[in-house]
Amino acid sequence: MRRERKGANANHERWLVSYADFITLLFAFFVMMYANSQTNKEKAQQISQAFREALDQGRVSQALIRLLKNEPSGRKMNDIVVTEAARSSKPEGGRTVELMPSLRELNLKLKEDIAAHRLEVRMEKRGLVISLREATFFPPGGDTLEPGTVPVLEVIAKEIKGLPNPVRLEGHTDSVPIRTARFRSNWELSAARGIAMLELFAERFGVEPGRMAIGGFADSAPVASNETAEGRARNRRVDIVVLNEVAAAREPGAIRPGQ
Repeated sequence: MRRERKGANANHERWLVSYADFITLLFAFFVMMYANSQTNKEKAQQISQAFREALDQGRVSQALIRLLKNEPSGRKMNDIVVTEAARSSKPEGGRTVELMPSLRELNLKLKEDIAAHRLEVRMEKRGLVISLREATFFPPGGDTLEPGTVPVLEVIAKEIKGLPNPVRLEGHTDSVPIRTARFRSNWELSAARGIAMLELFAERFGVEPGRMAIGGFADSAPVASNETAEGRARNRRVDIVVLNEVAAAREPGAIRPGQ
């Protein structure tokens, strides 16, 4: 009779020990991954909350204004795109109204300026747009509003003030670079013009600051070709955008010009 060798069964069962070790390590790996995912969620929530708090300050940040006015702030930014949204750029309760009556009203009250190509009033998918030509409202390369344009801006401000819709004030330039003692780039110039418009509407005409946001787009959203002088002149503008209900729901910062 064949004699069974001592310890043979033990050798056959060694694979169970290795398999158990593998399962234990695999379980530990998944526990670690799950814990890490929970930490990332907490970090994401903290970041999201920080952004919400920044957007809920209800005013244009002083650091940004110092930067655009070339005051020392201890920071350097070569190019900036600015969207300062007060209260998420939405009026209390998220109310909006139909904008076609305002389009007709502004076309009637501003017909002479429209005919002279000083400004344009149109309806886009995102809402009512009043486009102000730089040649009329600002000096070349500057952000100080021309005093003679205040009566026209008052008409626009009164119409906006009577609406609950959020408003965006967007500065745009042509593709010709600017680098002056005041503005290091077209981004800064376009944002500064948006700020100038916000300050006028809020401080002089009483438009609620919490409804307004500013944006500096430089030459990133042209309405005409930058290859011609006429096209560049059209691109140098400030767009006052009264958002409709759909666009307001997408705020802040998600809407590109022309959308």
